[in-house]
Amino acid sequence: MKINSEAELIEVGATLGKELNTPAVVELVGDVGAGKTTFTRGLAQSLGVSENITSPSFTIAKRYAFTQQNSQKTLVHYDFYRLPDPGIMYEEIAEEIANPDSIVVVEWGGDVADLLPKKHIMVRIKVLDDGGREVEINRGTT
Repeated sequence: MKINSEAELIEVGATLGKELNTPAVVELVGDVGAGKTTFTRGLAQSLGVSENITSPSFTIAKRYAFTQQNSQKTLVHYDFYRLPDPGIMYEEIAEEIANPDSIVVVEWGGDVADLLPKKHIMVRIKVLDDGGREVEINRGTT
């Protein structure tokens, strides 16, 4: 689908977020500046996360609490762009993916691709020449 603004990208993220139940894994694919964190902002808002969602590019992971089905859950947002080798983060992400109370969002997940469940959601965001975005959401892909 064609996206023409940041607000539209947030809304697409929110629409997906409304469909998610824990556990879930979302892989975001796109170039630097494509809008992966903006998409995550919409997803998080739809889950009821009140904190400001920022890129975990330098911290590798950020955690946000939310309530779903009357119990405390966690949105964990990973960004492996600046991490040439996932090392100890490999074990952490494996634990989060196995956690039945987590929604895990992964940016730049190539080095941990073997950990992602076969039935995860892949969101591809492509920057178009006119500055818009093309967003493709594949549910249950590898």
